[in-house]
Amino acid sequence: MNAELIAKLVRFQQPEKALPYLNGLDEARIAALFDLDLLQYRDLRAGFVDQTRSAAEALLEDAQLAAQVDRLPFEPGQHVLALGESSTADRLSWFEILRQLLAIRRPDDAIELTNAAVTGCTTTQALTMLPALSFQRPDWVLCQLGANDAQRLGSARTRLVSADETARNLLLLRGRALELTSAQWVWLTPAAVDESRAAAFLHFQRAGISWATADMADTAKIMSDQPEPAVDALQATMPFSGSGLHLDDGVHLTLAGQQAVTVEVVAKLAQPAR
Repeated sequence: MNAELIAKLVRFQQPEKALPYLNGLDEARIAALFDLDLLQYRDLRAGFVDQTRSAAEALLEDAQLAAQVDRLPFEPGQHVLALGESSTADRLSWFEILRQLLAIRRPDDAIELTNAAVTGCTTTQALTMLPALSFQRPDWVLCQLGANDAQRLGSARTRLVSADETARNLLLLRGRALELTSAQWVWLTPAAVDESRAAAFLHFQRAGISWATADMADTAKIMSDQPEPAVDALQATMPFSGSGLHLDDGVHLTLAGQQAVTVEVVAKLAQPAR
């Protein structure tokens, strides 16, 4: 594997979360899965942390956003947990930028952030994570799921998970989680797709996979119809000429795209409760 591919894999793939039953999967073994030694693996991870720190610092140059971070409703010592897929598991994700924003602006609040997102996760698979929530005991759950459900397969363009099943799973996930915990729930809609990039991406062509923003919009509507706050990541990531919000696959976001989602998260949660 070349260095660029290895870096992308480390950015999005976290075997320790995808395979939690492998209790002995320490850093050295994980590094070896990427054909790296431990020092190389740690250096790559540290580089991603540096990038999210820089992204947060850039956002905080906006005084309005800095004030919004100060008003985020997380109390000192609370536990904030993210459920999601690659858009959240990404080591450069909105959640990791949020982690840095809180560390910079509110270091004494000791807010705990747990990124429980797993790359490739569907809403069906996410339901298996429910027992872990009772052990994690979060005060807040930020949920961004549904994009993987909307993969369309082959010439028939059949969804991997039907729209009805996605709706059922999301509501079941929310309902059961609130039975298991006293957490406050927040939805994040799936991001938009740069469909021209996705259609041209060789890996998707070979796999017979396609993606459409309309499918993401269907899931976004399910979320926005619920009583909990819903962050509109869809509109924040709508591609336009020169936007630079998407990677070459048209589905995953660049750091700029993740910053755009972070801005929406902070703005939504900083609003006074109704």
